[in-house]
Parts: sequence; structure tokens; C-alpha cells
Amino acid sequence: MAKSLFGRPLLPLLALPLLFAPISAPAQSDAAPYVVAESGRGYGRLQDAIDAIGEGAGTIRIAPGYHRDCAVQTVGRVAFVAAEPGRAIFDGVTCEGKAALVLRGSGARVDGLVFQNMRVPDGNGAGIRLEKSNLDVANSLFRNSEEGILTADDPAATLTIDRSTFSRLGRCDRGLSCAHSVYTGVYGRVVVTRTRFEKGSGGHYLKTRAKQVDVSDNSFDDSQGTTTNYMIDLSSGATGRIANNLFVQGRDKENYSAFITVAPEGRDNPSRGLAIAGNRASLPDGIGRKSVFVADWSGEPLAIGTNELGPGLTRFEKR
Repeated sequence: MAKSLFGRPLLPLLALPLLFAPISAPAQSDAAPYVVAESGRGYGRLQDAIDAIGEGAGTIRIAPGYHRDCAVQTVGRVAFVAAEPGRAIFDGVTCEGKAALVLRGSGARVDGLVFQNMRVPDGNGAGIRLEKSNLDVANSLFRNSEEGILTADDPAATLTIDRSTFSRLGRCDRGLSCAHSVYTGVYGRVVVTRTRFEKGSGGHYLKTRAKQVDVSDNSFDDSQGTTTNYMIDLSSGATGRIANNLFVQGRDKENYSAFITVAPEGRDNPSRGLAIAGNRASLPDGIGRKSVFVADWSGEPLAIGTNELGPGLTRFEKR
């Protein structure tokens, strides 16, 4: 097993096999690419499969191959599941100028899918645009796009991400607002576990306005990032925990002043008791600069426990 900069085992990079898996052949025309599991009926368009589920609940099995398709879910509960994890690839097609999947139904699950090459005129092309309700994402890969996941506001809902990879995402150019690997609006709760963030191309890796967060057992590897900013930006403050993550800051930064920020854009959410412990963080060898592990604008007492910080890193700074 690979070793960290501190001589301890690196966090398991559970989603990395997706990055190196051979890309499958395009979906075959003699078999339906989308099958509603409950009925066994196949569809040539993802939108038709979603519409067939309607206001009910159902699972859509997605065949291996490139899917130059997109869809909007407005009602019902839909699970989008790859028939072969890592082999169903949504490539470069967006709906409503937003994302491959635009979700505003009663709930959704995404499992084993790949989203890549999403770009739109406003600079927010995403694999998934979540506009309301709960979403669970697992075993999925988001790469080479402007954003991985972007949400609107739903203070009663939860976004959960597990065992996934976000690679070569984000941007801050063209005079547009920045895009990020994951950017959530005012969600009730955001949970990110056992996930890898890497090779960012601008913006933050995880930016959220959620009221509560649980960000644990992830890796934030910025060593090959370009013009990136913070690893975790709790823009409006948050409670919850950030625990047992690995952070490696890269050399090519637009803003290297902090790894984790709390309430830099406003104190809309309470932050009292936010727990930050068990993490490991480092700067590049020989970089000759310093940074702050946690920068806080909230003014509330945070529960910063023991974290393993490399040379040049200051534990906490009030801003």
C-alpha cells in the first residue's frame, strides 16, 4: 500500500480503478441502452425511461458504452445504475444547458456511472445538476468537465457521495463565476465519504453552503492541480465534522492561503462545534511558502482536534 508523506498508510483510493479502466465500445444499437428493471422494458432514450417510471419509483439499468444523451427528472424516485460499473459513460451532452442529469424529482440514486466533457455557455456544465430532493451518488467518476455536481437549494434534503472520484474539474476564467468539482447550495446535509478529489483545474474541490457536513475518509490530492483554490470551502459556515481526510496542496494555486475555510462569504449557518480532527495535510516539498489549515470567518468556537500537519502549515487562523 502506498505511504503518505507522514509515513502512515494512504487512504484507500477506492474509486481510482475507474480512471484506468479500458473505455468500452459504444452502446450497441441492437440492444436497448436503458432498461427499467421493474418492467424489463428497454428504451432508446434515457428521457423515455424516466418518463415511463413517472411519479412512481424505479431503477434504470444503463448499458456499457458512450451515451451521448441527457435527461431531466421532474417527478418520482429514480435510480440510475450502470449495468457494468465504470463502463456506462455520459459524454459531452447536457440538457437545459446544465448537465447530463438534471434532477428535480422526489429523489434519485446514481451508481457506477461516468460523466465527462460537460461544458455549457455559462461555464457550469456538470455531470449532475441537483435542483431538489435527496441524491445518493456511489462508485461514480466525474472528469474533464466544468463541474462534477452542482446543486440548487433544498434545506430539507441530503446529498451523499461515497466511493467516487472527481478529476480535472473546475474553472475560473472567461469573466464568469468560478466552477468547482462539487458545489452545493443551501442543502440540509452534505455527506462525502471514501472519495478522491484530484487534478482540479480551477475553483475549489468541495464548496458547500450546506447547514451540516460530514466529510470523512477522503483524499484531496492537489499535487497536479492547476490554478486551484481551497480544498474545502464551507462558504456560509456549517456544523458537523471534517475527519480522517488526506490533503496535499499543489504548487499551481490561484489561492494557497488555506486548506479549509469556514464562513468566508457569510455567517448564514451556525458553525459552533464544527469538528475538524484526524486529518493529514502537507505542502509540496521545497515550496518555500506557508499556508493555514483552517481559516475561520465565523467567530464561533470550532472543535479543532489533533491533525497531522506538515512543515509550513499553521493549525488555525481567525480572519
